[in-house]
Amino acid sequence: MPDLTFVGHRRPVLPGGDYQIKVEQAISLDPAVYEATRTFTVAGERFALPPAAGRAVFPPDGSLGDHENTLPHIILDRATLPWERVPGGPADAVRPWLVLLVFSGDERPTPVPATLGTLGGGGYIPAPVLERHQKPDDPVTVIDVPRALLADIMPSHADLEFLAHIRASRNAAGDTTGDTTGGTTGDTAAETTGDTAVILANRLPAPGTTTTVHLVSVENRYSAAGFDLGPQGPDAKVRLISLANWRFACLDASHGFAGLAAGLADAGASLRLPDSGEPRADAFLRQGYVPVRHQLRQGGRTVSWYRGPFVTGPAPYAPAEPVRTSDALLRYHPGSGMFDTAYAAAWQLGRMIMLQHTSTATALYGWKRRRAQAAKRAVDPDHPLDLAPIDTDPPAPVLDLLTGLAHLRGVPLGYLIPDERLLPAESIRFLRIDRQWIAHLVDGAASIGRLTAADAELDRHHPPPVEIPELSGALIRSALVPGYPGLLIDAYETETTDRPVPFSHTERLSDSILLCLFRGEFARLDLHQHPESLHFAVELPAPGAFAKSLRDAAPLPAAPLGPRRTVPPAPLAARMAAALSIPPASFRSAAFARQMIETAERVTYLRG
Repeated sequence: MPDLTFVGHRRPVLPGGDYQIKVEQAISLDPAVYEATRTFTVAGERFALPPAAGRAVFPPDGSLGDHENTLPHIILDRATLPWERVPGGPADAVRPWLVLLVFSGDERPTPVPATLGTLGGGGYIPAPVLERHQKPDDPVTVIDVPRALLADIMPSHADLEFLAHIRASRNAAGDTTGDTTGGTTGDTAAETTGDTAVILANRLPAPGTTTTVHLVSVENRYSAAGFDLGPQGPDAKVRLISLANWRFACLDASHGFAGLAAGLADAGASLRLPDSGEPRADAFLRQGYVPVRHQLRQGGRTVSWYRGPFVTGPAPYAPAEPVRTSDALLRYHPGSGMFDTAYAAAWQLGRMIMLQHTSTATALYGWKRRRAQAAKRAVDPDHPLDLAPIDTDPPAPVLDLLTGLAHLRGVPLGYLIPDERLLPAESIRFLRIDRQWIAHLVDGAASIGRLTAADAELDRHHPPPVEIPELSGALIRSALVPGYPGLLIDAYETETTDRPVPFSHTERLSDSILLCLFRGEFARLDLHQHPESLHFAVELPAPGAFAKSLRDAAPLPAAPLGPRRTVPPAPLAARMAAALSIPPASFRSAAFARQMIETAERVTYLRG
């Protein structure tokens, strides 16, 4: 797992503004000088952020866990974003123009759509100076906050520096690796997305109520006197531009990471439906089958058995024999009077998936035609030319798709989990994988162009070089999946040793369902948070007070919370620097973030 590195700030290489490029060309044989001038503007986001700008938030949107000692934060995809503009005020340090404000219960402001030309229609807000590319009718979202409330919760100018930093994941060589998506190392170890910026709030959520967090712009809202709150008055409000928001509640620790993960262990079981009391049916149910409606090729309808690639026990495997129709794989069980459609459905699904990829299917068909023609020439005694060898390797796009199917990539959820009761909410299921099911899935995809018995014979002698791997895994259906993006899942060969099982990949099957596969059998599974899900927290030893444990020194003694449960970052940073014997000028936001971060929680499951 890469190391997590904190960086204080990063400014863009080219600051925002209007620029002019002038090019001159002089030719020695011509006294004239040719020139051209071009003007362009460099500008980052100002009044709105694209949805993709916010990578993750903590606490998660909609969470119901116990977060009363947690300072909310948002992770932004572009590392320079918080420092692309300025908050105003003294320029003694680099400070962000973005602030996270926390509102408890009824304090929650209502976001109001407006335009740049109508910003002044509510609470106090200085009129912004529009840039060349901005227009008065550009949309913007605003919130109006009571002046007295904002005076208590808006961070001071000195606080701003400590409320933003950069996270970078670096490998053993010290190279930036960025974020990964899911699993131990993501879908591929090389998948990276760069450093990220983090904006941290300065207020703790109130217990027992809903909390709303707004990411607001404070561009040029500060001066030497602090934040410009505007004129005083009993009903005075201040208008802020809101760039993002989310909500959560502080209700029950069982809805946090550790509580949800522990609840999965309580719901662990095999991926099967309970016995029905009918012995002939129960024999199928114990293998993971479910009854499904089955429309026969001749138009009749019946009920048949089906299961996906996940089985409850060992399953025999042999290379799939090429067939020309899915009906060849239907199996009839006289004892129950029902068909087993598992392999037939897998074959037909593979064929449909290949046909969905038109260009890949066309390439597969063309390759098979060329292969068939070469095979015919090879047995023609009168062919006048030397024969080229038969090309037994399918085109690269075909091989890529077949390999993906061999790892269950792109298989629809309904084919993997045919009945919702197999995977109830807040549950985990450990999986064995039926390689035979996957083999028929791959053969169905490779069946395009298999028109005659001769085509099938060629496919039998020259199957595509696709390995059907031995896989095991786990299915998780939980609020953990959307709430904690990039969950890390590690598998180990035994319950007591740390010998890992090679990771295959993870795939998010729905908003709340995660599939994680490994190459081989495992006995223990560890579930823990991605580094980007690490959060910032303090201890609450007594009402109205907070304390903080340090990584390299004794814990800081308790100190009073600020107004409305705020934590003052600048004074806290000064206390940290003193406890760590670091000069205050050298203790900046990166060092502050390192001390504030909480260790990721880890939950272990034994397969049994």
